[in-house]
Amino acid sequence: MIVQKEITLRSRSRGFHLITDEILAHLPALPETGLLNLFMKHTSAALTINENADPDVHSDMGKIFDRIVRERDPFYEHTFEGDDDMPAHAKSTITGVSLTIPITSRKLNLGIWQGIYLCEFRNYGGNRKIVVTVYN
Repeated sequence: MIVQKEITLRSRSRGFHLITDEILAHLPALPETGLLNLFMKHTSAALTINENADPDVHSDMGKIFDRIVRERDPFYEHTFEGDDDMPAHAKSTITGVSLTIPITSRKLNLGIWQGIYLCEFRNYGGNRKIVVTVYN
């Protein structure tokens, strides 16, 4: 059996935002075993799994990505949507827009220090839509 729904995450500022609890609040009843797929319907944001304990991880990840993919590089051709747009597309490609997480005993089988992150790469990205699919 497959259950699918689309959820909307509230608008957030640029950065890495822990959204595990928000995702859990939107999930249907989980099967005993299965898979959860999360698919971000945007090209300037991404999803990832990373450490959920130390908030410094959030800011460090943002700094790392801003160093890897800089704004206002002179070779960018796609510039009409703002200085943060083309770098956001590149960061989204590097990070990815989809996660698959195992379901065990009706719970997400994440490691003790793992959490689900929204990677918002735009200064003002707006609400973000995610397709949630539960496979049993």
